[in-house]
Amino acid sequence: MTIADLLHTVTDGEIPMRVEAFDGSVAGSSDRGLTLKLHNERGLRYLITAPGDLGLARAYVSGDLELVGAPPGDPYLALQALTQWRFQRPRVAQLPGFLQEIGFRRLVPPEPPAQEALPRVRRAFEGMRHSRKRDGEAISKHYDVSNEFYGYVLGRSMAYTCAVFAKPDVSLEEAQEEKFDLVARKLALEPGMRLLDVGCGWGGMALHAARHYRVNVVAITLSKAQADWAAAAVERERLSGQVRVLHGDYRDSPGSAYDAVSSIGLLEHVGVGNYGSYFRFLRGKLRDGGRLLNHCITRPDNNSPALTGPFIDRYVFPDGELAGSGRIISEAQDAGFEVRHAENLREHYALTLQAWCANLAANWDACVREVGVETARVWGLYMAGSRVGFEINKVQLHQVLAVNTSKDGDASYPLRPSW
Repeated sequence: MTIADLLHTVTDGEIPMRVEAFDGSVAGSSDRGLTLKLHNERGLRYLITAPGDLGLARAYVSGDLELVGAPPGDPYLALQALTQWRFQRPRVAQLPGFLQEIGFRRLVPPEPPAQEALPRVRRAFEGMRHSRKRDGEAISKHYDVSNEFYGYVLGRSMAYTCAVFAKPDVSLEEAQEEKFDLVARKLALEPGMRLLDVGCGWGGMALHAARHYRVNVVAITLSKAQADWAAAAVERERLSGQVRVLHGDYRDSPGSAYDAVSSIGLLEHVGVGNYGSYFRFLRGKLRDGGRLLNHCITRPDNNSPALTGPFIDRYVFPDGELAGSGRIISEAQDAGFEVRHAENLREHYALTLQAWCANLAANWDACVREVGVETARVWGLYMAGSRVGFEINKVQLHQVLAVNTSKDGDASYPLRPSW
């Protein structure tokens, strides 16, 4: 039995692209101009022993699987086609012959690529999930890759969160500027106010708020590389009198009675079981009438498991967790916040990821020199796959605006939104 024969056995319907295997067999159609090339036995073993996104990632990252017809750094078209590939389990009567044809040695998983983190069950021995130690390690794995690499991918804004597109054809930099300004408008920032920016990344929100709204900002991130870059940017723009950048856990944020708190892309790292303490902590940082804007990736429902899939967990966001917007709103309300507005920006994140993938593809050689081809492949696979996920409504992006309403019911909120 050839590899093409094996593929037909586990496929329900048509194979949506051409597949060329190292044994010389061919399956599928070349109508889309896409070819999936399986180069060697190790790649086949990756796919067999970890069917789904993890096996695909292992084979692709290691170079054993090649997606021809998709530019390096942007395998979007191939991943989009893969969403149409329908698989089926071999019938029980077929299993003995199927396993014999595969060969038992192919059921032994090869060593995974070096970029892969340990599975969750083995990471448990390194400390409790979302302990300060494990959160620090998870953040470092993702964000401390290389500021130069992120510069190539993210562009001048150095913003690694969903942008807001007034029109589909505006530039990424304009869209990121609009995102930060939308957050500032929702928070009703005014000169002289005090803003706490938790999970500040490379400082985009802090810089925007200080530059355009003349507020005073305390910005904190758990990534040392991000904190160093943001602090240098503050100095370059001569905003050190307004912006203070800290390297640390958001739970160590200093001060109280802030006028506003922005949290852009942090909640994904907190853990669903910690939502209550997260919102109580941030509410405790606000004055009466102060606002919180929480911006994060969400599930399209409130019943799906919080844990991410194996590829995202082991290669991209170790210990990351997602919940539906309903869960986020409920937890904020239970912590004492009054939720005033929620907005889904799902399509905007697909456009953002499209721009990041285009940047990675355009700067592929420089990115490979900076972080190595395997890591560059991880990011291309992750971003292109995420784009597909947002487009087909597997994931969403919500901004939730909440107020620390005073005991007498004063929310300091206009009759109609002002933004």
